[in-house]
Amino acid sequence: MSYLDNIRTFVRVYELGSMSAAGRDLRISPAVTSSRISQLEEHLSVRLFQRTTRSLTATEQGQAFYGGACAILDSVQSAEAKVVNITDNPKGALHVAAPLGVGRRLIAPQVPDFLAEYPQVQVRLRLTDRKVDLTSEGLDLAFFLGQPQDSTLRIRKIADVERVLCASPAYIAAHGNPDSGKALLAEGHECLNLRFPGATEFQWRLQNPDGVKKYSITGRYESDDGDVLTDWALSGNGIAMKPVFEVVDHIKAGRLVPVATQTPPVPIQMACLFTHRKNQDPKSRLFMDYVIDRISAAVRDSSYQAQLPR
Repeated sequence: MSYLDNIRTFVRVYELGSMSAAGRDLRISPAVTSSRISQLEEHLSVRLFQRTTRSLTATEQGQAFYGGACAILDSVQSAEAKVVNITDNPKGALHVAAPLGVGRRLIAPQVPDFLAEYPQVQVRLRLTDRKVDLTSEGLDLAFFLGQPQDSTLRIRKIADVERVLCASPAYIAAHGNPDSGKALLAEGHECLNLRFPGATEFQWRLQNPDGVKKYSITGRYESDDGDVLTDWALSGNGIAMKPVFEVVDHIKAGRLVPVATQTPPVPIQMACLFTHRKNQDPKSRLFMDYVIDRISAAVRDSSYQAQLPR
């Protein structure tokens, strides 16, 4: 079992690129992490990583060993699944990523009930609005909004999420309520932008009577955190494009008001990504099924509750 522990540690160090990060992920000390890698290197009579005080990179031997190490762990998991009813008794850590808004409002509330039903599972939920890489970040599942860029992953669609352009009553009183995307630009409205590193332009895709059009919006406010945009909109600083489920309570309470309702935003896909493993971890499927069953209805109901113009 200690040899398997060493292999598991190697895989996490390789994927996370850091001894300390792997140690935190595995809930072991840096000293234990380093010791396991050293034991594995001694056993294999090769150096798996080049270490300096500032960086850690896999050697050619380490890169070659990684694929085999993953295959070993997958084989062990598959063998265990054949002799243990793991679907009814799942155990182990489940690494899940989700955008901030989706994670906070939809995914995180489901985790306590899931863990109460499956007490031997640990859910490690990472929330970020940036794009994540399942393989390099060691993730089992990644919920997301939009279109995936990696065609090698499997995708399970959850829903088409309606979005809304919205602003506070204070902003509308000061700057007016544009009725369309055209007015949005012509009247010089302050647009609150969700921008990530590497993004080169901003365009809002809005539905017009003659089809979808792209509007190159501008604004002085931008952030890579969608909740920051909501806070700015609530404070009267501009117009935000938001998934309806994130702002439905604010709309119902009158804290935010839909604008440019003649040209609503194009809905955005919500889905879950997972890898093409021959024997997918059953607890990943369990968590997907559990969460998707509960959040898909909530996403649909939010649009109805907001009573958006049609």
